[in-house]
Amino acid sequence: MLTYLFEYLEKQYQLPGASLFQFSTFRAAMAILFSLMIATVYGKRVILFLQKQQVGETIRDLGLDGQKQKAGTPTMGGVIIIMSTLIPVLLFARLENIYIMLLIFTMLWMGAIGFLDDYIKVFKKNKEGLKGRFKVLGQVVLGLIVGAVLYFHPEVTMRDHDKTIITQAYTVEQVKGAEIKSTMTTVPFFKNNEFDYESLISWAGDDAKDYAWLLFIPVIILIVTAVSNGANLTDGIDGLAAGTSAIIVFTLGIFALVSGNIIFSDYLDIMYIPRVGELLVFITAFVGALIGFLWYNAFPAQVFMGDTGSLTIGGVIAVIAIIVRKELLIPVLCGIFFAESLSVMMQVGYFKYTKKKFGEGRRIFLMSPLHHHYQKMGYHESKIVTRFWIVGILLAILTVVTLKIR
Repeated sequence: MLTYLFEYLEKQYQLPGASLFQFSTFRAAMAILFSLMIATVYGKRVILFLQKQQVGETIRDLGLDGQKQKAGTPTMGGVIIIMSTLIPVLLFARLENIYIMLLIFTMLWMGAIGFLDDYIKVFKKNKEGLKGRFKVLGQVVLGLIVGAVLYFHPEVTMRDHDKTIITQAYTVEQVKGAEIKSTMTTVPFFKNNEFDYESLISWAGDDAKDYAWLLFIPVIILIVTAVSNGANLTDGIDGLAAGTSAIIVFTLGIFALVSGNIIFSDYLDIMYIPRVGELLVFITAFVGALIGFLWYNAFPAQVFMGDTGSLTIGGVIAVIAIIVRKELLIPVLCGIFFAESLSVMMQVGYFKYTKKKFGEGRRIFLMSPLHHHYQKMGYHESKIVTRFWIVGILLAILTVVTLKIR
C-alpha cells in the first residue's frame, strides 16, 4: 500500500528517497520493525483484552511440574502473530504478487480454523475443541488450493540461471531463456541438487507429464498437513513453538533472498525463481511477529498462542517452503516439528501394538510429544526450550549448508 503511494509520488513529484521502496530488502526491514512494534506494544493490549473476556487456557492434569499454575493464562494469542504480520505486509508488500496473495490467504485460512478450535474449547467448554477430522479437512483444502495455484498459475515460474550472463563485477549483463512452468524442486545432497516431480511419471510417456499435477498436488497436501500438525504438537511449553518457528522462518528467508536474486542464485548455482524475492517482506514481518510474541510467551508465559497461532504458523511455514522449492528440506529444517510428531506416532502405535499382543499397552516415552518426555525426566521447561532452540539452530545451519553440499 505504502509502496504504491511512494512510487506514485516519485513519478509525479520526484520525491527524494522514494525509489528505496523499489527494493524488497528495504521494505523487508521496515516490515520487521513495524511487526516488532505492533507485537510488543499492542500485544499487551490484546492480552489484557483476552483476560477481560476470560479467554483462559483449560489445563488437563498431566502430572507435570508447574502445570497447575498455567491454568487461566490467556490463550488465542495467535491473533497477535496474525495481526503483527498482516498489517506490515499490507503496508509494504506488493499485494498483486501471487506469492504474497497465497501467503495472506494461508494465514487467514489456518487462523480461522485455529480460532474456531480455540473458541470451542474456551467458550463451549469442550476440551476436545474442533473435531480432528474437520481440522484435517481444512488443511487438505488449503493444500489443494496451494497446490493448484502453484501448478497452474501462469506467474509461478522459474528460469534456467545457467542461461544468464553475469559480469565479473557481479552485475547482470544479459538474461537469456524464457520463464518456464516447472515442477522442479530442491533435493539435498544430490549432485545437481534438483528433482522434478514429473520424472516420477515420465515412464508413462511424454503425454503423462501433462498429468503431473495428480502427483504434485497430493504431495503439497501431505506437506501442509504434516507441518501444520507438527507445529501444533510442538506448542506445549512456554516459548518452544514461537522460538523454533522464528528460526525456521528466518532460514526460509535466506532461501527466498538467494532464490529470488538472479546474481545470488547464479553464484550459488541454484534455481532462480522470479518474483519470489517479494516474500522477504512477508517473511521478515512474520519473524518480527514471532519474536514480538515471544516477548510475552517466554517462560513464564503471559499468553499462549493456542491453535489460532500454532496451526497458522505450521501452515505458513509449509507454504513458504513449497514456494521457494525447499519442501524436501523440511524434515531437516523442521526437525523439531518432525521429532515431536514422530514421538506421538511411535507412542500411539507401540501402545496399540503391545496392548493387542500382550494385553496391556506399553510406552516408548514417559510421555509424548517429546518435550513432555523430558519434563517427566525432571528437566525444567526453560532448559528444554533452550536446548530445542539450539538443536533448531544447528538444523537450520545444516539446511543452509545443503546449498553447496552435493
